[in-house]
Amino acid sequence: MKKSIENLSKRKLTGGKKHPLRTRRKHEIDRYPNEALLGKQIVVQRRARGNNTKNALKKIDFANVSIGSQVQKLKIIKVLENKANNDYQRRGVITKGAILETENGKCVVISKPGQSGVVNAIKYAV
Repeated sequence: MKKSIENLSKRKLTGGKKHPLRTRRKHEIDRYPNEALLGKQIVVQRRARGNNTKNALKKIDFANVSIGSQVQKLKIIKVLENKANNDYQRRGVITKGAILETENGKCVVISKPGQSGVVNAIKYAV
């Protein structure tokens, strides 16, 4: 998914065509986002810059919810809200800031499931 150099208008004032001085470097190339959905847990490892790895969630069915000083592993019932993107809300994608319905009530995701490989959340206070 290699994108061209951005903000480069196609023509000069004289009508001639503009050409970029260079193409994108490997570290500048985008990749498809990893969107965590509900389901039996699937974790994939993605290569990051500097020979590091990121554990990305494809599917997850449990969340680590912090209630006061206790942390409980609760089953996720459904995604109620996702302010990151209306399409994510419709599709039920779990991202940081998403509001989930669990066995013990509502909670807000505070981790990044697409980069950390876990869903950590805190109890939702209205």
